[in-house]
Amino acid sequence: MPYDLHIFPVFASLSPEHQKALAAIAGTKTYQAGQTIFQENDPGEGFYGIVRGRVKIYKSSPLGKEYILHIFGPGEIFAEVAVFAGKNFPANALCLEETKLLFFPRTQFRRLIAENPDLGLNLLGLLSMRLRQMVAKVEELSLKEVPARLAAHLLLIRDNLGRDLFELDLNKSQLAGYLGTVPETLSRVIRRMKEEGYIDIKGRQVNLLDVQGLEDLAGGSTRLQP
Repeated sequence: MPYDLHIFPVFASLSPEHQKALAAIAGTKTYQAGQTIFQENDPGEGFYGIVRGRVKIYKSSPLGKEYILHIFGPGEIFAEVAVFAGKNFPANALCLEETKLLFFPRTQFRRLIAENPDLGLNLLGLLSMRLRQMVAKVEELSLKEVPARLAAHLLLIRDNLGRDLFELDLNKSQLAGYLGTVPETLSRVIRRMKEEGYIDIKGRQVNLLDVQGLEDLAGGSTRLQP
């Protein structure tokens, strides 16, 4: 039975007929929290769409340090590079919670693209957006200090949700990895941001108390006091 693709914005502009054809090649896969979907250098045999759950994309250094590249949630697709490049996966993918995925095999998908160029253009648009995000993250991690990175991340969540009070979807260790630091440093920064009145945080619930101050921190015009 074909699956409903309406939760995936990248496919929203496709005609019902094309969505039906795309859904017909998809298979479902379910993973438990902590289960690996694929590892770096595994053959890129297709890409995935998240129906339920969250997936962490990360790389590991030779010394074992983990660098989180992205966290994906429902309605997002990942590993789509395999569709065009036909190469191995460039990073690892691990489920942060119980996750249900749709899997789109590369061979069948490329056949659909040949029949429907609009589908290929949609995916190329997504790839371009991902490239911009990756360039921005590299710049952020290389040029900004940890307080600026955290402030920028909190402001991004605020913009996406449209509110100042929200719950973080990553634990402290995962958030530290995503921001390119270690949990101990992140804890010190969070404590200083609380003491200086930028945020209030209880568990994973965060309340942004000084949005302008966070914007100044993220932009580098002010620095967190040691």
